[in-house]
Amino acid sequence: MPDRDPVLLMPPPADLLDTASLFLDFDGTLVELADRPDGVVVAPVLVDLIRALEEKLDGRLALVSGRPAGDLADLFGERAPSVVGSHGMEFRWSDGRREQAERPAGLVAALDAMRAFTESNDGAILEDKPLGAAVHYRLNPALEADAMALGEQLAAEHGLYLQHGKMMVEVRTAGGDKGSAIRTLMADPRFAAGRPVFLGDDVTDEPGFSAVALLGGAGVLVGDPRPTDARYRIDDVSGVLAWLTTAAGVHA
Repeated sequence: MPDRDPVLLMPPPADLLDTASLFLDFDGTLVELADRPDGVVVAPVLVDLIRALEEKLDGRLALVSGRPAGDLADLFGERAPSVVGSHGMEFRWSDGRREQAERPAGLVAALDAMRAFTESNDGAILEDKPLGAAVHYRLNPALEADAMALGEQLAAEHGLYLQHGKMMVEVRTAGGDKGSAIRTLMADPRFAAGRPVFLGDDVTDEPGFSAVALLGGAGVLVGDPRPTDARYRIDDVSGVLAWLTTAAGVHA
């Protein structure tokens, strides 16, 4: 479990991105959390910022998200950088390479059960992913206990990995997380030339913070203080965008 004292976390220094390999979570880090996964819009200024950062870092930038890799790449269009989706189980490299784990057989039944749950509970939203299925209950927080119980049941019945997150529960294929994703990225010669830096806001980002720390880099927690393996902290999404712009010398 992460044990770094959250009180001691300071903002990241401006030179942290010098010679970095930069890994960025998406929801809650680059964009504000939305009530629905499909409610997020990527503004042109964000596309421009990510592109400028990627150029400054000689291509050493990747988005590392729980979203499907294809959906996230589509949000950035033709200018999408390397993208890792489904918590480290899908890779879409900027040079055109594609890698994806096998879809679990039990996911069909799990998806059907989650669909029935969302259809019978107002405010529950189903997210169908290539390698997972999630129930979001941000619109009805009172569903948390029932959604969690359903996720635990389905994970046990179908041999799936239970993934917790902010106001959601997911069952997905096992064998990867954001930490393993970053280790895979850092094994690529291009990314290996930099020092890993990872920004994220959710408990799903903790494996990424642990990975970059072990690789000699640093994690940056976005949001309220909590026990974490991140070394630095930024208050919110607007702070992240301001810091990325300043630290990289980019004018948005």
